[in-house]
Amino acid sequence: MEKFEGPAPRESQNRRTVLDRILDTPHLEHVIPRLQPELLHRVIQTCGLEDCGELVMLATPEQLRSIFDLDLWRFAQPGMDEQFDADRFGIWLEVLAEFGADMASQKIAEMDADLVIAGLAQHVRVFDCAVVTPYRTTDGGQSTGIRALDHGLACDLGGYRLVATRTDSWEAIVLILISLDAEHNDYFHRVMRGCRALSNAGREPDVQDLGDEKDQMMFDIALDREHRQDEKGYVPPAQARAFLEMSRALRLGSDTMPPANPIARAYLRSLESMAAAHTPARPLQKSEEPALEDAVQATVSLVQALREAGIIAQQPRALLNGSQNHTAALPHIRTHMQFVFDCDNNAYASRSEELTYVANTIMSGCGLQGRSFTAQEAWDAAAATCNLGLENWPSQWIRAKALPDDFLVHHDLVTVFQVGWTMLYKEVSIYTAQQLLDVLGRLQYEDCSIQAELDELRIQLSSCYRIGMPWRARNALDVIAILDMPAWTALLGLIDECPVLHAALRASQTPRTRSVSASAFEFISDNRQIAFIREFIQSLPDTLRP
Repeated sequence: MEKFEGPAPRESQNRRTVLDRILDTPHLEHVIPRLQPELLHRVIQTCGLEDCGELVMLATPEQLRSIFDLDLWRFAQPGMDEQFDADRFGIWLEVLAEFGADMASQKIAEMDADLVIAGLAQHVRVFDCAVVTPYRTTDGGQSTGIRALDHGLACDLGGYRLVATRTDSWEAIVLILISLDAEHNDYFHRVMRGCRALSNAGREPDVQDLGDEKDQMMFDIALDREHRQDEKGYVPPAQARAFLEMSRALRLGSDTMPPANPIARAYLRSLESMAAAHTPARPLQKSEEPALEDAVQATVSLVQALREAGIIAQQPRALLNGSQNHTAALPHIRTHMQFVFDCDNNAYASRSEELTYVANTIMSGCGLQGRSFTAQEAWDAAAATCNLGLENWPSQWIRAKALPDDFLVHHDLVTVFQVGWTMLYKEVSIYTAQQLLDVLGRLQYEDCSIQAELDELRIQLSSCYRIGMPWRARNALDVIAILDMPAWTALLGLIDECPVLHAALRASQTPRTRSVSASAFEFISDNRQIAFIREFIQSLPDTLRP
């Protein structure tokens, strides 16, 4: 029986050592403002926001706005629309407050007031002190006006009554607001008026829903963020889901190649009018010290530290000279991209943009084993799927048995990806679900509880299979783990939005005992893997037999 190991823990020195090297970079105060916000965000993700306060304090307002676009919005479920994370906003306030209320308030005053209002409104309710003072009721009772909630956290500040709706980050919020009132009074009152408007004084204090005005503000903030993300090449989740759903329905048996996908075409056209956003966040002024040469050398040193730590990865879009081991298993996409790279710069740039688009689409609109993709996983999945698409490109679409060397000079990678995505869907996800349903229909266990769970799995999987989404029945597969753990783990990988070949599948076909990591898998990139998957599926009746 194979031994399963949990995910290996991240080495303890990885975060601390990387952060120490960054903080030891000479002239750091001149280097950090010149970094791309996406890179700075990856540093924060790797080292932890709580430990990156010094870097945050050196960031420019423009950098922080871009970082907030990435960091304050989270997927409630993989592939679904992102939601503003109020708890994360509170942690940001705590990190800023650690460097003193004055410095924190200065940073806050440089931020978009609407974002600050939206974030604070989920932590506190704000009222005018004049309308919440105690008064005597007509029956002789004494009203205390707006009261604190059960936790009792409330205070008067600048003519406003603040009532906490959650306890986390309360001290940091109060300290920062006190400093804002003293040092940035106009900004303070703008934020307080905004929070007051969202607090809906007509409701009872313990009502959490702040009404339509708050929803409208969050919608406006989300829309503004979406526009900024569009300019940087990010794909909105709804658009990504629509593209992936259409890609699963590609008719590979049709006589002619389908027209370009309208969603991808419109998106890529919109990017053509946008300048590439790869310039430094702020140019170094002549009057600044250190000298330009020193700043450049310091930046090189920092980039080298980040590269060694894996925070800056090799550029995967070219698929050339990559450091990842998996690239050796992608002969079709590597060979064709190399040809385009050598002979047509314009075509190569277009193919790179298209690969970027499908990678962003996967990360935005699809889940992986019940979680979100990482950026590197999305790149790997996109490259693997394109490799599969090239291997299975319908011959009738080119009137030839093999693809010519210059195929990608004249054909886009979006359609290539769609061919591979259709193969994954029909030949892996749907095929696996179909065969598993057949196996479940023939299984009979004497244990009543196991049989009941198998029947429930068959019902749920059948329902999800009929609507073309077998992965929605993943949770019901748990009963398979009782029967055979490697088979269960392998099936979880195969019946998924983006099916993968889990290490447990290969282990289940190997008689000798071996250790298998629960997080070990590979993206499906060629027909040999699909053939291996079919062999595994055909062995399921014997594997799961009572």
